[in-house]
Amino acid sequence: MTETIIPTHHPAVEQAGREQDLIDRVVASFDGCADPRLRQLMQSLTRHLHAFIRDVRLTEAEWSTAIEFLTAAGHITDDKRQEFILLSDVLGASMQTIAVNNEVYKNATEATVFGPFFVDDAPEIPRGGDIAGGAAGTPCWVEGTVTDTDGNPVPNARIEVWEADEDGFYDVQYGDDRVAGRAWLAADSDGAYAFWGLTPTPYPIPHDGPVGKMLESVGRSPVRAAHLHFMITAPGYRTLVTHIFVEGDPQLELGDSVFGVKDSLIKRLEDQAAGTPTPDRRDLAGQAWARTRFDIVLAPDHT
Repeated sequence: MTETIIPTHHPAVEQAGREQDLIDRVVASFDGCADPRLRQLMQSLTRHLHAFIRDVRLTEAEWSTAIEFLTAAGHITDDKRQEFILLSDVLGASMQTIAVNNEVYKNATEATVFGPFFVDDAPEIPRGGDIAGGAAGTPCWVEGTVTDTDGNPVPNARIEVWEADEDGFYDVQYGDDRVAGRAWLAADSDGAYAFWGLTPTPYPIPHDGPVGKMLESVGRSPVRAAHLHFMITAPGYRTLVTHIFVEGDPQLELGDSVFGVKDSLIKRLEDQAAGTPTPDRRDLAGQAWARTRFDIVLAPDHT
């Protein structure tokens, strides 16, 4: 008769107990935090981080690679390039944060990613002015209104706009202190606005750093769908950070590297032949141009 051997040691159970004990001790280490929100953030982060480590059974070599990656991201970041925002963007964390903080409210315009290339102190332009500042590209007339969700105009709303040139570069990427492809203007008393920009084109996010290497390693493209950035602020309204995307852009089907596309933000750009009169009778010296309309609806700031 074969003797049944009853194990007296359960490695898996003991291992799981050790791992859970560590989580409990780290979570408890934040119990004394006087700020309840900070305590919640740190304890939840601890639980989720440890859950990830346990789920994938993270190796020490992989942990070391992650530390090297984050160190490289820190080294390449400066006042004109934010590699950690790029990382957040390509992981969808930026869009998820935006979704959480911009809950659907009636017919308010949808928000999307901020991106790493916004710069304070952009020049002011008058209604109908030009944000290009010498940047290369096809001129594009952009017009619309800023209203609340009941259709009432939002006078004097501040509209910040910025975009890449036709080669896919923002002014800050050139390193020569140029200011181009960005400006701000105020809506008029009826909430109307208009300006000249450039017809957006697809371009890759900066991919010469650790984020780019990560995308290459996993077989993902760094290319963004063609877009124009907006940020609209007005007293009493929720700040809106958004884009418009270009209808018919092939990159819409291929995918946006930072998951920023919303169907409601895809707009038709109407190509205008050279010599077609412009809305403001601007002389484009025989150059073709485009035009589009983007009506912006702001949610109240209590949402």
